[in-house]
Amino acid sequence: MKSLKYFGICLFIFTGSFAQNKSITLEQIWSFEFYQQGMQSLQSLKNGESYIVQENIRSKPETRVDIYSYETGEKTGELINSSDIPQLPYFSDFTLSEDETKAILGIQIERIFRRSKRGTYFVYDINEKKLKGIDEEKIQEPHFSPDNSKVAFVKDNNLYYRDLENNSTVQVTSDGEKNKIINGITDWVYEEEFAFVKAYEWSPDGKYLAYIKFDESEVPEFSMDMYGTYGNDLYPSQEVFKYPKAGEMNATVSLHIFDLAKATTTEIDLGNPYYIPRLKWSNADNLLSVQTTNRKQNELKLHFVNTADYSVETILTETDEAYVDVTDDLTFLDDNSFIWTSEKDGWKHIYHFSDKGELINQVTDGDWEVTNYYGYSPKTKRIFYQSTETGSVNRGIYSIKLNGKSKVGLSTDQGTNSANFNADFSYYINTFNSIGTPKTFTLHDAKDGKLIRKIKDNSALSEKLKDYDLPLKELSTININGIDLNMWMMKPTDFDPSKKYPLLMYQYSGPGSQEVSNSFAGINDFWYKMLAQEGYIIACVDGRGTGFKGRDFKKVTQLELGKYELEDQVAAAKKLGMESYIDAERIGIWGWSYGGFMSSNAIFQANDVFSFAIAVAPVTSWRFYDTVYTERYMTTPQENASGYDNNSPITHVDKFEKGDYLLIHGSADDNVHVQNTMQLIEALVQANKTFDWRIYPDKNHGIYGGNTRLHLYNVMTDFILEKL
Repeated sequence: MKSLKYFGICLFIFTGSFAQNKSITLEQIWSFEFYQQGMQSLQSLKNGESYIVQENIRSKPETRVDIYSYETGEKTGELINSSDIPQLPYFSDFTLSEDETKAILGIQIERIFRRSKRGTYFVYDINEKKLKGIDEEKIQEPHFSPDNSKVAFVKDNNLYYRDLENNSTVQVTSDGEKNKIINGITDWVYEEEFAFVKAYEWSPDGKYLAYIKFDESEVPEFSMDMYGTYGNDLYPSQEVFKYPKAGEMNATVSLHIFDLAKATTTEIDLGNPYYIPRLKWSNADNLLSVQTTNRKQNELKLHFVNTADYSVETILTETDEAYVDVTDDLTFLDDNSFIWTSEKDGWKHIYHFSDKGELINQVTDGDWEVTNYYGYSPKTKRIFYQSTETGSVNRGIYSIKLNGKSKVGLSTDQGTNSANFNADFSYYINTFNSIGTPKTFTLHDAKDGKLIRKIKDNSALSEKLKDYDLPLKELSTININGIDLNMWMMKPTDFDPSKKYPLLMYQYSGPGSQEVSNSFAGINDFWYKMLAQEGYIIACVDGRGTGFKGRDFKKVTQLELGKYELEDQVAAAKKLGMESYIDAERIGIWGWSYGGFMSSNAIFQANDVFSFAIAVAPVTSWRFYDTVYTERYMTTPQENASGYDNNSPITHVDKFEKGDYLLIHGSADDNVHVQNTMQLIEALVQANKTFDWRIYPDKNHGIYGGNTRLHLYNVMTDFILEKL
């Protein structure tokens, strides 16, 4: 799920067969001693032959945007160098104009929530090496018009544009006000759950600005105390923002189109949509596509808005008994037909529709899922995508013709392949990793997947780690009630099947998620290897409700989040506990966020199976979580009170008769509020239950910063060593 996934910093480690010498320590993990090298974020230039990479030289300081050849990997030039800009010795990020002659450069960038930020921005003329400020104050989401003569942006919840030719600024809206009206950027819940911030779009000819207005006047406010640091803050400060919890009021949204020539705004009649999660201009003359959903999110509509008369035509309607996912998988072709993804046949696949919304053909088909739609090449008339065609734990890269024929497997080695294509889909950089192979980066011909050159691997890290005694992660399945569930297991390197070992189970379990995959180890795996060296077996099972095994497997948990997921974890623990080498009296479970919700339910409802649990930043009642995420799976509490309460850990504290439980939360978690933990603590106290808990002041959902992560993992490790 988008919001509740554990957002740790990803580190990686090789898992081959090594000499048994050294052991891993938490200090090594959190000092990044075994950091896996990756590719810098790169962007293809329009010519398709070159890509650019931002380089930050901190010693000067200096920032460059360097140009590289795809074919050779050699640096061929510099697009931007801050040493050429006396007024700007460095910049934090950049955005190129459509014709690549200008760039928006940002400095003093400050984060707001997960995706939103504000900063000071400039327009830089690359050819003339001239710099021009956009606004004197910090702004959000600056974006060039198609002809790069203007820059639109948001300031203080109002939409503006700067005319770069006459240096004038036009204020498009004037009613923006904090915690009341937002124009052109999203509110908190849209940013978190629909995964976008910029809620405006330039028309292809630059004559119109389409934007969403959020009226959040009636949305309840949430406040968080910020305690500060000793010696600097005598009184706590308070952050107050609008947060719609399940069943409460959302922002009222409306779509508007501003005509630059006439300086007039027209509100578009979409029939009172509950959510407007996507805007995109089509290839036709000034035809805007808009996606809307109802509150239950089980009906998604695609509309076309014609700016000639502002008429609205509903082109496509997707329905599902559970919910319909919102994606960015929409490409308009020259004839304004469009490519779209859907789960309508039970698996996520690619479809081709006419400009009237009539199905032309289903492009991909089979009992597997499209996991990433990369795009369409008009030149070759081929679609490029990633899928699970070689198994739900694997990912391969493919291309296929628009008519669904002549499929080509480009990068399909067993493991996880992901692609970064150049502008014209003639090349791609493939990132490959698997259980036993760290990330490798290679350049390929997009026509047939032929290897052109190797770019980078992590052989140096592999060599370095040969001195360490690292256990392997084993992929398998476990049959629970006739269903094969994906599982991984990690055993001590000196594993003796005649001995009994305590078992620690990790899970996340959220809708559509995946924790069991044929991919290289993340930071928690590093920690698990350390625990395995201490004599523990660690296992992870992706139960019902997780992703990439079809619509029905994923959506079976609808209206009852936590019910079937818990049944599967309990059944898996019981089955694993029957193994001769596992001590059935010492089985623990832990998780973060949704996983913390699950581990709490496990120790309360099944302490005859689990003797131990850790819950980090858990949801303890879905009544406390936001509308968009929660109601997608549960509808509202008013409609489904039993679904909310029957599966809430708070409901089951009286059943917590034995076992050890550690509860952890950050006090400044804007996502899963610390209220979840505080109300669970109160319920446990009133039920006279013994447990342990930790609160990390001013830390958000990730619980990091400074020494925090090391401290957190020391606390959890000590608890495991003592109690399990």
